[in-house]
Amino acid sequence: MAERIFTVFEGTSHPDFPADEGDVKYHQGAVGVRKTKSGRELAIRLACNPSHLEFVNPVVEGMARGRQDDLRNGDDMSREEVYDIIMPVLLHGDAAFAGQGIVMETLQLANLPGYRTGGTIHIVINNQIGFTTSAELGRSSIYSTDAAQITQTPIFHINGDSPEAAYRVIQIAMAYRHQFNKDIVLDLVGFRRLGHNEGDEPSYTQPLMYARVKAHPGVRHLYAQHLIREGVITDDGLNEMTNTVVEKYEGILARAKQIASEIKPKKTELDAPVVEEDGSKISETGASTKELRSASEKISLVPEGFHINPKMVGQLARRAKMGAGEAPMDWGFAEAMAVGSLVLEGFPVRLSGQDSGRGTFSQRHASMYDTVTGDRWSPLTELSSEKNPKARFYVFDSSLSESGVLGFEYGYSINCPNDLVMWEAQFGDFANGAQVIIDQYIAASEDKWKERCRLVLLLPHGYEGQGPEHSSARLERFLQLCAENNLQVCYPTTPAQYFHLLRRQVKQEIVRPLIVMTPKSLLRLPAASSMIDELTTGGFHPVIDDTRIQERSKVNRVVLCSGKVFYDLDAAREENVDGRIAVARLEQFYPFPGKRLAEIVASYPNIREICWTQEEPQNMGGWTFVEPRLRSLLGAQVNLRYIGRTSSASPATGSYAIHDLEQKQIVGTALRAEVDEISPASEPAASEKLAPAGA
Repeated sequence: MAERIFTVFEGTSHPDFPADEGDVKYHQGAVGVRKTKSGRELAIRLACNPSHLEFVNPVVEGMARGRQDDLRNGDDMSREEVYDIIMPVLLHGDAAFAGQGIVMETLQLANLPGYRTGGTIHIVINNQIGFTTSAELGRSSIYSTDAAQITQTPIFHINGDSPEAAYRVIQIAMAYRHQFNKDIVLDLVGFRRLGHNEGDEPSYTQPLMYARVKAHPGVRHLYAQHLIREGVITDDGLNEMTNTVVEKYEGILARAKQIASEIKPKKTELDAPVVEEDGSKISETGASTKELRSASEKISLVPEGFHINPKMVGQLARRAKMGAGEAPMDWGFAEAMAVGSLVLEGFPVRLSGQDSGRGTFSQRHASMYDTVTGDRWSPLTELSSEKNPKARFYVFDSSLSESGVLGFEYGYSINCPNDLVMWEAQFGDFANGAQVIIDQYIAASEDKWKERCRLVLLLPHGYEGQGPEHSSARLERFLQLCAENNLQVCYPTTPAQYFHLLRRQVKQEIVRPLIVMTPKSLLRLPAASSMIDELTTGGFHPVIDDTRIQERSKVNRVVLCSGKVFYDLDAAREENVDGRIAVARLEQFYPFPGKRLAEIVASYPNIREICWTQEEPQNMGGWTFVEPRLRSLLGAQVNLRYIGRTSSASPATGSYAIHDLEQKQIVGTALRAEVDEISPASEPAASEKLAPAGA
C-alpha cells in the first residue's frame, strides 16, 4: 500500500493500480487482508471518498449493511451473528463532525430497522482546527462530539499523547459494540503537526497554538521515553526500532521512484473520447404468467385475522381484476409485478424512502397496517425463490433524510451489485438535498474509482399546478451529468414501460445507475394504463412512435415529447386527430436512442419539422440535452423547434390558473397551424414563447 501511495506522490500511478488515475491519491479506496497475532485474517475495505466532508459516512454504513444482508443467506444467520463478522469504522475530523449535517443524518440511521449495522466505531481525529478555523469559531458546543449526544451514544475523550489509553478505549469500544450492537464515539484529542497539509502555514491564523505545537516533542518521543523509564526498552533498542522503520519506508520510496522512472513513455496525448452508446436496443424482459399470477395473488388476498383498512377493500378487489386481465393495470400494480417476479426469479429487491411503504400518493401500499393491532403486513416480503434463498423483498420507510439515506442505498448497492436497490424521493425535487451524493458518487464513481452499481432513483415529476416546489425532479441536472455511458435517465409513460424498465435494470449485463422520472397524476389516469399481457413479452421501448397515424405519408410535423405532457397532447387531439401531426414519446434520454429516432423520422417521408414540446421552462427539462442530438439526426429539409415555457429561474408558477393557461398554450401551439405558417427559425418565434413560469 505504501508503495502505491508513494508512486502517486512521484507523479504517476502504480502499474498494479491503473484506476488511481481517476482521482487524487487521498480519495482512493483499497481492499486488503491483515493477519492478527493469533493468525486470524482480517479483511479490510477502505471506501472511496470525495473531499466533501463526512458524506462517505452513510455510504460506509450502506456497504456494511449490504454485506451483512448478503451473508445472512436468507435467514440462515441471525442479524447479531453477521454484526460480529462485519463492522463499520468511521474516521472523522473534529470540525467536520460538529459542522456537517450528514453526521447527524447518519447517526439517526443507526437504530432504524432498515439501516441498522450493529454499531459503528466512530473515531474523531481531533486536531482542534478546521483548516484555518479554530474550535471557538467552528462550533457552539463544548466538545466537537457533543452532536452524538442526540442519540445517547457513549463518548470517550482520549489524550492523543497516551497510546496506551487509546488502546484501552478501543478495547472498551469493541466490547461495548459486541454486547449492545450500538454506536460508540472516541474523541482522540491531538493536533496537526504541519497544518492542513504539508505545504500549509497554520501559524498565519493560529500563532499561539502552533508555537506550542512546535515545542511539542511528539507522541513517539513521549511514549518512547515512558517505555525507557519503565524499563521496557533501552535507548539502543529504541534507535534500532526507529532505524528499522525508517529504512523500511526509505526502501519503499526508492522502489516507488524507480517505478515512476520506468513508466515510459509519459502520456503525451489525450485518450480518444469514450464512444457513447446508442440507447435504441430493446431487451426481452417479460415475466412468466405463473410468476405474475403468484405475485398478483399475494398482493390481493388478505391473511386470515388481519383487519384491513376499509378504504383498501376496493383497491384489493381492483388488484385481483388487474391480475386476471379483467381491468387495466395502474402503476402501483405494475411495480408490484416487477418486484414480485424478480424475487421469484431469484433477484433480491430493496426499496426505501420517506413514505415508500404506502407511497407518497397512496399508490403503492406495499405495507399495510392492522386497524386493531397496528401490526404491519407487507405481502411481497413473503415471497421467496427456490433458485436463490437470499432473494427477498424489503421495503423500509426511512428517516426524513435525503443525503443520509441515498448515501446509504448507494453504499448498499455497491456491495450488492446484482440486487435491485431503489431509493424513492417523496417528491422529485427532494433529491436536491442529496446533490453531493448524486454528483460525487452516483454520476462519477465509475469514472473516478471504477466503482459500479445498479442503484435506482425514483423521482416523482410532473407539472400539475402545485407550485414551484413539487413539480420538477430537475431532469436537466441529471442530463447534464450524463457522459461516458455513466447513467440511464428515463421517463416512462405507461405502467408496462415502468415494469420492463425495472426488470431491465437487473437483467442487463452492464451495471450502472438508473434515474427514473416517476408519475404523480398519471398514477390514476385511465389513459396511462396497461394490460397484464403486456408484461409477459417484449421489453422497455426507448422511443414510442405514434400509433394513431394511419397514413405516414401525410405527416409533415412530428411533435416529440417526454412524460406526462404526452397525455395532455393526446387528450387535446382526441376528437380531431390531424393526420398531418404525429406525436412521439422519448422514453429514454440517456443513453440517447438516436438510431430509433432516426428510423421514426425516416418513416415519415414528407416530414418538414420536429417540435420538441415540454412542460418545463426552456432552460430546464430535456430541451438543452436533446437539441444538439436531434439536430445531428435531421437533414437540412427538417426544421427543429422548441415549444414550451420560456426560461425561468423558478421551476413553475405558484398559481394554478396561470399553470393551466400555460399548459393549454403549450398544447395548442404544438397541435395547431400549418407548417408553412410557422417560422422556420431555430429559435421559437416570440409568439410561441410563453410567459415565464411564476409570472
